[in-house]
Amino acid sequence: MIRLATLIFVALTSPIAADTAPLAGSALDRAVSGRRIYLATPFGGEFPMNYYKDGRLDAQGEASGLGRMARPQDSGRWWIDGSRLCQKWVSWYEGRTFCFVLRPVDEKRLAWERDDGLSGIARIGDEKP
Repeated sequence: MIRLATLIFVALTSPIAADTAPLAGSALDRAVSGRRIYLATPFGGEFPMNYYKDGRLDAQGEASGLGRMARPQDSGRWWIDGSRLCQKWVSWYEGRTFCFVLRPVDEKRLAWERDDGLSGIARIGDEKP
């Protein structure tokens, strides 16, 4: 069986919006803190992640558009390091820390690039976690 974290992230490879400046500091904090962020998946669905204002991070519930095949369940911590959003899950990726550069695509979408070169698009949800 394919690990859910691998399923969600490995195939996410769309070009990052290189013509916009990366979010940093307080602008990066405003973009994610207290928000539900949806990662676009290669199967047309979205994967929800909750970034709580106190630095907690979780992914729970059903990934939209993916049905019962994807029911994410993990938690962790997130923080900002200059112009990078960093996160560490409890079990996904064996607890390894990954950091991301985020660039605005438009008012509701962000292009992301992870420090290992993977990239994709995320949508900022209207609802709060």
